[in-house]
Amino acid sequence: MSIRRRVVIATETFHPEIGGGETQARTVAEALTRRGYAVTLVTRRSRSHLPKREHQQPLDIVRVAPTGAGRWKKWGLTVTAIPALLRAARGADAVLVSGFRILGIPAVLATRLRGTPCVLKGDSRGEMSGEFFRAGLARWRLTPQSFVVRLFVGSRNRILRRAEGFVALSNEMADEFVEHAIPTDRVHRIPNGVDVEQFRPASPVERCALRRNLDLSEGPLAVYTGRLVTYKGLPLLLRAWKAARQDGVNATLVLVGEGGADMHACETELRAFVREHDLESCVRFTGAVANVADYLRAADFFVFPTTDEAFGLSLVEAMACGLPVISTAVGIRDFLVDGVNGIAIPVGDEGALVRAIRRVAAGGDEIDRMARAARDTALAKFSQELVADRLVQLFESLAGLPPATMPR
Repeated sequence: MSIRRRVVIATETFHPEIGGGETQARTVAEALTRRGYAVTLVTRRSRSHLPKREHQQPLDIVRVAPTGAGRWKKWGLTVTAIPALLRAARGADAVLVSGFRILGIPAVLATRLRGTPCVLKGDSRGEMSGEFFRAGLARWRLTPQSFVVRLFVGSRNRILRRAEGFVALSNEMADEFVEHAIPTDRVHRIPNGVDVEQFRPASPVERCALRRNLDLSEGPLAVYTGRLVTYKGLPLLLRAWKAARQDGVNATLVLVGEGGADMHACETELRAFVREHDLESCVRFTGAVANVADYLRAADFFVFPTTDEAFGLSLVEAMACGLPVISTAVGIRDFLVDGVNGIAIPVGDEGALVRAIRRVAAGGDEIDRMARAARDTALAKFSQELVADRLVQLFESLAGLPPATMPR
């Protein structure tokens, strides 16, 4: 007789909010349920019409205050998440915190009281050092090196270190954990996973059909997916796109996503730039969409000039779709190899980005080989099934459970 096991996932926001963290929480949850786990997800009630509790197959979702939009409301989770996590952690085999800068302390406190293993998964660089907060601190003329900030971060980290496990998305993140006194045997290098069946290459016939359905142009098509925020390098991308068009690149750029409530949102500025420089015919904004895979599979190449990245889920999804990719190597140097499975450019280098766009838009055997290698990389390293297996092994080890023997 199979044993029903249960995991709690805590994340700052969830569907209908759209982003890499939200997508990854669902991806992990679905993979766990296929392995026989029940999953409870604790998150913030980001919109007032959302129920406080619902079953959204395959998840039991618990939403807590503060309710509604607002850049600073998420910090209320440091208080409101504690009772919710105490209830959810009762009888659970593990609690996984996806992005622990806010939910880390509530989760550690709740799991210590319940005796449930807690796993903190970093979603951003600088979560332990405090560097992640640099832009926000600047509003108060503070830096991560300011005394009051170091005092807060140091006190917080002493609590976070009581977690039983830490998941690092990259070698760089794993090094950061160790540098901040996390024992190496508690640091586990596990990347984010991608549904490589949903994100897969499109045949020429499928690509044409997708473009018709999405009302996309028939010519060469580049795509970016993710939040429309400054740290993704989007102001630079539009400047480079304008220059590439002037150099004769006849292609359309589709920006898939929205700025939302992120403090770095730049959607308004991007739209203004497109209007002011007469780029409406070659730059399209989709807003928030749920069918990201369709836009990737309809495209010819992917552009991702990010300046600050912990992992680059959008990039991996594009690689899984067999697209030639252009990206900076920030946070993703573990798997992007320049000239092998994509083109890596220096951060902030507009000229290099223009040259890369021209090179990929021109196509050819070299670009085709990179596209095939990109798909191979995604299959070998980032399949959600491989990632879920490693997470399950971690949960079982921490909880002292025998390996589950259940069909997927």
